[in-house]
Amino acid sequence: MPEALPLFPLNAVLVPGLVLPLHIFEPRYRAMVQALLARPDEEQREFGIIAVREGRSFDRDGMQALYPVGTATILRSAEELDDGRYDIVTTGSRRFRLVSVDQSSPLAMAMVDFLDDDGAAVDASIARRVARLFDGYRRLLAGQAPTPDAPADDLPDDPTVLGYLVTAAMVLPMAERQDLLAMPDTAARLDRAASLLVRENGLIAALAAVPAIEPIGDPGSLN
Repeated sequence: MPEALPLFPLNAVLVPGLVLPLHIFEPRYRAMVQALLARPDEEQREFGIIAVREGRSFDRDGMQALYPVGTATILRSAEELDDGRYDIVTTGSRRFRLVSVDQSSPLAMAMVDFLDDDGAAVDASIARRVARLFDGYRRLLAGQAPTPDAPADDLPDDPTVLGYLVTAAMVLPMAERQDLLAMPDTAARLDRAASLLVRENGLIAALAAVPAIEPIGDPGSLN
């Protein structure tokens, strides 16, 4: 059964578990924050963040401007500024697929289906491979030589969390990050992440250059 969710289109991809600070200045989103803060249960202070396709405008193109899969995020804290703007901190909670969007009022409301992430069927070997490849990727970005046989002890054991960490942390075009977010399950996300890591590690090693980071603001951090 689809559920209603206030929508916050953004030129970035949010993943579950990511801490994302936002500066809220438009009146429609100020009103959204006020309405969410009025809910006594913090876990119910949820709104949907969804990426806008490059070259598109949500206000002009409507639902066609949006990718089909986004991430609900929970409002954790809010500081109201003197002029009515807000600085807020949110945490990505769960993925959703758009069913429909109502733009009849300034704040768009979406009907969404929430998506499960099944990590139970993940082969442990693919999770270990992604962890090794990602550890090598981090080392290459830092100008260090990869150590393929060294365990990446600081990476999460949960394969779903690992998949989202790699999705959030790799320097990728938005369309590829969105592709990772929208994968049907954890196993598919890790398999795709492994392919991307092999590609990126090879390019960095061959070109002796690191990818340019797009200026999209602070991407937050996985908690």
